[in-house]
Amino acid sequence: MDIIEILKAVLFGLVEGITEWLPVSSTGHMILLDEFVKLKVSPEFWEMFLVVIQLGAILAVVVLFFPQIWPFGHKDNKAVWQLWFKIIAACLPAAVVGLLLDDFFESLFYNGFCVAVALIVFGVGFIVIEDRNRKNPREKIQSLSEITYPVALIIGMFQLIAAVFPGTSRSGATILGALLIGVSRTVAAEFTFFLAIPVMLGASLLKLLKFGFSFTGNELVILLVGMVTAFLVSVAVIRFLMGYIKKHDFKIFGWYRILLGLIVLLYFSFLG
Repeated sequence: MDIIEILKAVLFGLVEGITEWLPVSSTGHMILLDEFVKLKVSPEFWEMFLVVIQLGAILAVVVLFFPQIWPFGHKDNKAVWQLWFKIIAACLPAAVVGLLLDDFFESLFYNGFCVAVALIVFGVGFIVIEDRNRKNPREKIQSLSEITYPVALIIGMFQLIAAVFPGTSRSGATILGALLIGVSRTVAAEFTFFLAIPVMLGASLLKLLKFGFSFTGNELVILLVGMVTAFLVSVAVIRFLMGYIKKHDFKIFGWYRILLGLIVLLYFSFLG
């Protein structure tokens, strides 16, 4: 096994672990990174790798929030089951569209220009909504138990936007949608983390079934290294984000998205 390829897998896992949970678009970063760092793998494996590496990031959510999301033996298992039903309801729009039109939307929108536009548009959205909420506070929902099914479905529709337009950022879209309808930053972030579990598991399973399970030794090592790295980094990033948003808003991520979007746009317009 080439040590350089292992180091590349570590780098991709690092970027995935950081950008999956911050509302800055892991897709946008992965596209940029792929322009400069190429794994020596087939196009089919690369397409699968970009999705399945997220399994490591999911495991970080499961480990960190296990007491809140594991219903069996929980002192209030009814509330935990209700939370899961709301999570499933929120995931239905993206799941249905993903199953039916995943390849179509990927071929249509998975390019530098669309990613750049989505980065910029939702970056502006974060700044505008945070400014609005600062002037006119709208945080009506302060706990996960206060999320109703209609609220969950609205957040799910924003997740659908992310499923259609790469660069939107799944976490960015759902957090933005939650803030828009009066969910507190902490609850918006937690609910977004939990939504990722069925979404990423489902997407990873689809990609694995499409690719098949006939990995070469090199491919298996690259995938596992990327997933383990994504897990370790995700643990640190999730802890950071939950601490950060207790004292700060999301505007810094909005400005970062705009800057990254401009970089992606300029790169693919003139250099790509």
